[in-house]
Amino acid sequence: MASQFLYFPDDRLSLAELTAACLDGDLVELGPAFMPADAVETSALRAGSMQLLLGDSLAATHLSAAWIYGTRHNPPLRHNVQRAVPQRRNRLPARSVIYRDVQLPGSDLQRIGGVWVTSPARTVGDLARTHDEEYRATARQMVAYDLPLLRASIRQLEASTLPNKHDALALLRQQDVAG
Repeated sequence: MASQFLYFPDDRLSLAELTAACLDGDLVELGPAFMPADAVETSALRAGSMQLLLGDSLAATHLSAAWIYGTRHNPPLRHNVQRAVPQRRNRLPARSVIYRDVQLPGSDLQRIGGVWVTSPARTVGDLARTHDEEYRATARQMVAYDLPLLRASIRQLEASTLPNKHDALALLRQQDVAG
């Protein structure tokens, strides 16, 4: 169920009306949606703004999940999404996303704002497993002041069979100055 604070183009108002409301200072953009300018931007609203993109079968991952959790100020230019259900899709999602077709385990998912999002520990691990410095820097940001999350991410990666886990573990262990 979409939040009453979110406006999607052509749902209650056209894109032109939403844009005009932004120019008037009544609304602000929130990812692919709009919200009242005086509303507090929460993880639930950020996640809910992705409802049309994710539906019930996809989960926000990597930089998209980090944005939902508030680590990133702006959403990524191309959202990261991954299959959250056993059934494969008949067609690919929008070309403007980075799509992974491997099903995520249910233990790595949580519902926020009505959509699936990878857990914080899984998100950190996924970001750390890439070779992209923007992703790795975001992983470091997520755990910078959250030692329990850092250690949960390390434990989860140690128990996994995910690719590039050794590089990710090295990166995260560098962050674990107390361990």
